[in-house]
Amino acid sequence: MAQIDQVMARMSQDKMSRAVLCSDAPMRFFVGERELIGPQLSFAQLQNVVREAAPADQKLLVKENGTFDFLIQSLYGDFEITVTRDANNLQVEVFCPACAPEKILQPSSGSFTSLADDQLHSAHSEKTVAHMDELFALMVSLEASDLHLSSGVTPMARVQGVIKRLHEYSILQSQDLKKLLFEITPARNREQWETERDTDFSYELEGGARFRCNIFKDRRGIGGVFRLIPSKIRTVKELELSPAMIEFCSLSKGLVVVTGPSGSGKSTTLAALIDYINKNREDHIVTVEDPVEFVHDNIKCLVNQREVHVDTQSFARALRASLREDPDIILVGEMRDLETTKLAIEAAETGHLVFGTLHTSSAASTVDRIIDQFPSEEQAQVRVMLSETLKGVVAQTLLRTKDGKRVAAYELLLVPAAVSNLIREGKTFQIQSQMQMAKSQGMITMNDSILAHVKSGRVEPQEGYLKTNDKAALISSYESNDIPSPVAKTESEKS
Repeated sequence: MAQIDQVMARMSQDKMSRAVLCSDAPMRFFVGERELIGPQLSFAQLQNVVREAAPADQKLLVKENGTFDFLIQSLYGDFEITVTRDANNLQVEVFCPACAPEKILQPSSGSFTSLADDQLHSAHSEKTVAHMDELFALMVSLEASDLHLSSGVTPMARVQGVIKRLHEYSILQSQDLKKLLFEITPARNREQWETERDTDFSYELEGGARFRCNIFKDRRGIGGVFRLIPSKIRTVKELELSPAMIEFCSLSKGLVVVTGPSGSGKSTTLAALIDYINKNREDHIVTVEDPVEFVHDNIKCLVNQREVHVDTQSFARALRASLREDPDIILVGEMRDLETTKLAIEAAETGHLVFGTLHTSSAASTVDRIIDQFPSEEQAQVRVMLSETLKGVVAQTLLRTKDGKRVAAYELLLVPAAVSNLIREGKTFQIQSQMQMAKSQGMITMNDSILAHVKSGRVEPQEGYLKTNDKAALISSYESNDIPSPVAKTESEKS
């Protein structure tokens, strides 16, 4: 019998709701409010347990730092498995939704392990959440970026990029969680959730912390994800933005796009750029966001921030209206549809400085994504407009540092005449090589940015390798700089 099967069999037999298997530490099993201690597994043994249990497409993930989840449908019922790994530790959490956490049973005999009665000791009492503010305050103290609440699961938080269970809290059942979430959900959003099964809004904690909130429904019931928006806007100096990026703040017109996956820090970068403008220019700034995240006070500029579904019906409607509001700078929180993208380009073309975001992974693909949104018969015209209005693209991702924090790696595309011609002529596939040849102008590729972090000692080579889009080129850069190849490390682990 596989080791994980033995764990699930014992959990099902004794109605254990949760088991935690940590490398080089005793297993922990939770029966109601009691905790049972089991045998200890080494890092290598626990890694083999995961390899044996994980689906084929996730087996290799156990070699990478981070967190992943999968579901096992066994003879003993359905079990949810969460695997978390960092440089020194491996943890496997097994959760049994069908087991009754409120039932306290004595352990039964079995061949799995000798869980004797003298190994049984009381665990700390699991707290119930009195109000969402309690969890939000905990997020702030943990410096967590996100809070995850799901029906039938304990609360979880993303801390330095890794999902962690908040074990001090009890499992949240659907009806209790709905009541908890609806206490902070505006009436309009409650109605939207009832009809559409998801909704977005912002929430402010007394003391200044703000949260971007998403309430949704999945197969277990209601759930929610909350992103912490820091009350303090980080400056361009604190973010170590390059002079070429800061130069965007001096433009009088044009389009600047910040791209990257969700959670890559796009909003933080844009907030720093807007803050720099606010402190150094005397202009009118209009932002359109869903929801409003960073709050900008009027310093030297007049700043009007509009929230979609609260202050306006849509991005496109607010963007169209902003052209009649005498703006100098317009921030579009997300260029999520054709109409919004078209209006953003037109606003940049008519003499405004426009900042926007997209969810693309590289500078070159951003140009293609913008053009591909338009019907084929309009794309030639859009290429011409974009070649004249686009001033820069910042593609970014977050890397985990050796001390457990995170730092941004940037790819920066500027649009001098040579790049403008490539866009106009539809030769965007040549943009990457143009960026490599124009480093003296301030352009930088993602691999060069990652390499700089690795050479400085802030980031492990493996972390950079996992986050780059061009792994072969990065390995070549590692080799030319005498940096040990993470590929070789992976092969040695296999053996």
